[in-house]
Amino acid sequence: MANHTPIVAFLYDFDKTLCTTDMEDYAFIPSLGMTPAEFWAKANHFGRTNRVDGILAYMYTMLRESAARKLPFTRADLVEMGRGIVLFPGVEDWFQRINAFGRSQGVTVEHYVISSGLREIIEGSAISGAFKEIYASEFYYDETGAPVWPKLTVNFTAKTQFVYRINKGVLDVSDDKTLNDSMPDDSKRVPFTNMVYIGDGLSDVPCMKMMRSYGGQAIAVYQESNRSGVEDLLAKGRVDFIFPADYSQGTALEAAVQDIIRKMAVCDRLFERNVSQLRSIGGDVLPNQVGLF
Repeated sequence: MANHTPIVAFLYDFDKTLCTTDMEDYAFIPSLGMTPAEFWAKANHFGRTNRVDGILAYMYTMLRESAARKLPFTRADLVEMGRGIVLFPGVEDWFQRINAFGRSQGVTVEHYVISSGLREIIEGSAISGAFKEIYASEFYYDETGAPVWPKLTVNFTAKTQFVYRINKGVLDVSDDKTLNDSMPDDSKRVPFTNMVYIGDGLSDVPCMKMMRSYGGQAIAVYQESNRSGVEDLLAKGRVDFIFPADYSQGTALEAAVQDIIRKMAVCDRLFERNVSQLRSIGGDVLPNQVGLF
């Protein structure tokens, strides 16, 4: 294997992980004259009554409630609404700081969103440019900019698909063939061992379990309102670490992430050294040696 710069990928949920509540609560739901409690009760009731996937149910409820009030929205409207998102402390400069620390350790850091919220709203946020890719639910829009169909839905278990896409470097959601092609472990773009998933609760458990099963790291962040639930995730071995949702410089969260990057950088160097020595004596790299460290 040729010398390369290792990639460390950070995968984030968005709602209550990077911002303080569900992204629709900031501007979209108030624009309907509804409270978040009223909107989500309607969406959840519709989903349960009709046995509709929860993400499709809330997207349909957005369309139905907007039409009922003669308040149609466009893609541009949702992007604009994203400007009202309230981020946790330190989030806005978090990515720049972590990228710089990664460079100091000889690795390239990439950031991804995997969210059940709306891509359009995320794109309007102050941090949208920090991500290599945003995987989130999204509408398809007609030539007038009106939403007419779900383009992508990301429910809790579907989130794991995007972990595999990042692992293989197959980021285009329309490319299923390459995603499902067989690929040797040592040729995958971002090994699972170089991944960190950051979320806030039960909806993130499938991705967190993947991290812990395949050698990555899982972190849960919390506000006081969901602290007990996050502590339960730690007690049950579903996450590696929990921290308050404060991304500011000098926090325990930042210190832990820096240690994780150090560890991943060292493990990659050891692996490269092992491979170099094997090849110098004519040996082969076996599949079970990938991620050995």
